[in-house]
Amino acid sequence: MTCPSLLRRSTISGAREGQVLVAAGRRRARTVLQATAVRLRQDDAVAQFARFVVVGGLSSALYAAVFVGLGGLGDQTANLSGAIASTLLANELHRRLTFHAGGRVSWFTAQWEGGGLAGIGLVATSLTLAGVHALVGDIGTGPQLLLIAAVTGMIGLIRFVALRSWVFSAAGERQE
Repeated sequence: MTCPSLLRRSTISGAREGQVLVAAGRRRARTVLQATAVRLRQDDAVAQFARFVVVGGLSSALYAAVFVGLGGLGDQTANLSGAIASTLLANELHRRLTFHAGGRVSWFTAQWEGGGLAGIGLVATSLTLAGVHALVGDIGTGPQLLLIAAVTGMIGLIRFVALRSWVFSAAGERQE
């Protein structure tokens, strides 16, 4: 027969082992998060692209909120309003966070040049929405947002290269 004190000790030591494993997992998670944060602050293309995607997600969420909120005014009006709001936000976040160009590129330059590039995306999404409506009629807000997200994603890849090499290029030190 097992002594009751031995049973209690194994329960206590098992609880301690669990606490040790949880603490080790937390330390590992903290280390990984710190390493990721350091990596994402770098200015190479991979880190910039990761920040570009995060900013794109934030500005797309704003776009979706405006698009849904103004949907009663018509799809094209909602699309234009969402595009303007999300472009203003994205250009400023790209200037400050994605490309660390706050000291090199003025707000106006970022909005003017970045907005011009976003205009291509607006034309593409507008034509896509008009084409879908002409072919199949109203498909609902959810499918429209998915369609716009797909078009915006393709345009986004082109936009990343253009922003990185032209608008926010470190080689072009300017303050306008």
